[in-house]
Amino acid sequence: MKILVCISSVPDTTSKINFIENNTKFDNNGIQFVINPYDEFGLTKAVMIKESNQASITVVSVGDSSVEPILRKALAIGADNAVRINLKPQDSYSTAQEIANHIKSSSYDLIIAGKESSDYNSGAVPGMVADMLDIPFVNACNGMSFNNDTVLLTREIDGGIENIESKLPLIIGGQKGLVEESELKIPNMRGIMTARSKPLEVIEPNGNTILTKSTSFKKPAIKGDCKMIDENNVSELINELHNVAKVI
Repeated sequence: MKILVCISSVPDTTSKINFIENNTKFDNNGIQFVINPYDEFGLTKAVMIKESNQASITVVSVGDSSVEPILRKALAIGADNAVRINLKPQDSYSTAQEIANHIKSSSYDLIIAGKESSDYNSGAVPGMVADMLDIPFVNACNGMSFNNDTVLLTREIDGGIENIESKLPLIIGGQKGLVEESELKIPNMRGIMTARSKPLEVIEPNGNTILTKSTSFKKPAIKGDCKMIDENNVSELINELHNVAKVI
C-alpha cells in the first residue's frame, strides 16, 4: 500500500500572532512552526498502518524551503520519503491543485490529510483534492481500520457515530481519535539521524491557479475584566446577564 500524508506548517499554538503591512500579512518573526496537529494524527496513523501492514509513506507539503524542517520531522517520525512542492500557499484551491497533480503522477492508495489546518481552518483542501481526482472523501474521521480491501471509517455526527465503508483509493480528513494524543510519536535519536539520509524531493508547481485572496486580518477583541458576583446576590447576576451581557 502506498500512503500519502499531507502536511501543513502552522504556528505553534503558544505563539503570539501579529499582522503586518496594514493587517494584510501574517508576521512570521519569532514564530515557531510545527506540524499541523490534525496532520500529525494522520501521520501517526499512517506509521501504525505501516508497522502492521506492508506500506510505504510519503509526506507532501506545499511551501518554500521554510517547511523543510517539519518534513524532516515527519521523516524522523516514520515516513519513508518527502516531497516539497515549491510554492508558497496562496489559497486552498491552488494548494489542492498542486497536491492533486502530484498524486496523479504517483498513484497513491490512501491519502491522509488533517480535517483542517489550525491556522486558517478552511477545511477545504482534502475535499478539493478528492473532487479533482474523482475519488471518495470522508472528512473528520476519528477511526480507521481495514477488513481485507475495505476501509472501515468512523466519525462523530450530531447525536451519535457514523460508520462508513469505502474502497481504495480514498482520501480522509483526520482528527483526534484517529489516534489518541498519547499515541503520537516523538522522534527518537535514531529516527532523527535516519531522517537526514531519507529523500526529500523538491518539485516545481504545475498550475498555481489562485481563486481567492485574503484581504485583511483582525484580531479578536481583548477580553474584558472578570466581574465577581457574590453567590447569594442573584438579582445582581440577573441584572448583569440581562442588561450588560445581554445574553438573557
